[in-house]
Amino acid sequence: MPKKKALQVEVEEPADEEVEAKEEIGAGLRVALENINTKEGIIGYILRSPTSATVDLKDPGRMIDYAGLSAAAFESSESLSHLYGLGRIHSMVLEGKDAKILCLTNGDHRLSVFMEKTVDHNSVCKKLT
Repeated sequence: MPKKKALQVEVEEPADEEVEAKEEIGAGLRVALENINTKEGIIGYILRSPTSATVDLKDPGRMIDYAGLSAAAFESSESLSHLYGLGRIHSMVLEGKDAKILCLTNGDHRLSVFMEKTVDHNSVCKKLT
């Protein structure tokens, strides 16, 4: 009777270069965000990666409100993108009566920048991409 060969399965972990590249993207975003956050009219930001989040808001008491808004904006954009076959959405702006939010995706990072309505979100977006 012939012997059965054992099946070997190897789990491929991300290459060190991949991990380092993702960490560099996050580090670069953090530096750009620190500069942007000092500008007049910027309320703050939330930067989320798969393993962590960085929150810097001028009014920390409203962190839950801003986090909920950010999450709802990303979920809605994904639903609309799927519904209408738009593909992956890289950036969007939601504008309200007094403020607006710029949402960006960069790899595994999701970024929400909250600002007053008078701030030029295009210049903020250019600095972050």
